[in-house]
Amino acid sequence: MKVRRFAADGGRGAILGALVHNERVVLELEDMGLKTVDSLDCADGPTVVFSAHGVPPSAHDRARELGLEVLDTTCTFVVDIHNEVARALAEGYVLVFVGDADHREVVGYTGDLDPAAFHIVSKMDDVRPVDWGQYPNIKIIYQTTLNADDFEEVVRFIENRNPHTVRADTICYATKENQDAARELAVDPTVDLVLVIGGKQSANTRHLWKIAERSKPAHLIQGVEDILAEWLEGVSCVGLTAGASTPDSAIDEVEAFLLNQ
Repeated sequence: MKVRRFAADGGRGAILGALVHNERVVLELEDMGLKTVDSLDCADGPTVVFSAHGVPPSAHDRARELGLEVLDTTCTFVVDIHNEVARALAEGYVLVFVGDADHREVVGYTGDLDPAAFHIVSKMDDVRPVDWGQYPNIKIIYQTTLNADDFEEVVRFIENRNPHTVRADTICYATKENQDAARELAVDPTVDLVLVIGGKQSANTRHLWKIAERSKPAHLIQGVEDILAEWLEGVSCVGLTAGASTPDSAIDEVEAFLLNQ
């Protein structure tokens, strides 16, 4: 990880928001001298790290005003979506972000935008009150960590009310692959239980858990310490999957623990 190398080489500073939604990783980086802060004004330098979730473009300007060096670890996929947002607005689209308004990825896309230029939706109650027909063109942009199938009803509602609606391809391919793999694991008849390893604040990890629990008993854990003995009673095969931000060490520990049961 770029940030670990930076810290190991003596780099010091602050991370704007959790670098990843994994509590173990956040604590490890704090031990290495990179504390997590909620705002740029709390960053005491010399460097501020922008996480994979991205930030509003104005955050770069604000960092320069504060005399901070920037280590930008924004996911390349998220950067592409920022570019897609800029193009869509220039072409006259009204944007609809499907996701969590408080998620830092969505805040990064919308933080500098005119509120009249976009909507953020995640459920039917969000879309029913809006007159979608008033807009000449609409572009749908998904938060990258979502399971798009979960929001099909919401998006189809908008499409049915405005035929000039298009969907941008913004679901991270790695996230989709992980979700497909979790789905296959959960329906495997030889698997009795699924454990999803990752941070409990991680959107992509929670989605993996929700996918798995539709078909099998499933639990979201951060590590071995969260596993209850009663879960393993009568279980002959445990399926393991993990969120994108889960350290390999946590996965290895859980696997070793289960193999010794």
